Amino acid sequence: MEFNEKLQQLRKNKGLTQEELAKAIFVSRTAVSKWESGRGYPNIDSLKELAKFFSVTVDELISPDEIITAAEEEKRELIGNYTSLLCHVLDVFTALMLFIPIFGNGADASSVSLFAIKGTPLWIKIVYAVIIGMTVLNGVCGLIISRFDKPIWSKHRLITGIALSVIACLLFMITRQPYAGIFCFAILMIKGWLLFRRKA
Repeated sequence: MEFNEKLQQLRKNKGLTQEELAKAIFVSRTAVSKWESGRGYPNIDSLKELAKFFSVTVDELISPDEIITAAEEEKRELIGNYTSLLCHVLDVFTALMLFIPIFGNGADASSVSLFAIKGTPLWIKIVYAVIIGMTVLNGVCGLIISRFDKPIWSKHRLITGIALSVIACLLFMITRQPYAGIFCFAILMIKGWLLFRRKA
């Protein structure tokens, strides 16, 4: 009998709903539903809690092959969580662009912060600030969402962060702000490398 079938049987034998079991072992109902449908395995701590709750050994609950699969899945999930977290931190990190002198200041070849640019139309400065602000806000939302067990939400924040980084790179390059463009490009490359490493 597979782990998901054993778990379902043990839960039903105790007359519990998925939600009641989830509360008893301090996980979300979604996690219990995922385990019972065979779409994933609990992490080692949850596995121990389940064994203790049902008064069985971990070996009775899950086979050695399933333990290896669960450990690999947990490792992948952990790497994915850290990758998402780092990408969101990089999005928040773009707030530095508002304050560090990386913008060209027209004819006098000096570098200034966004708020000190002269000779650039106000609407372009507003577009710069909006793109930077949206990227930072996306990062903050991603960091908040990472505290919940909603991987699809985090995935949306990752995709949005990548898209905003690409838009920022293009915007700064088109408007001849090479230092700002290089800064955004570097962040984009780091995100790309992190996501590539996660897949490998």
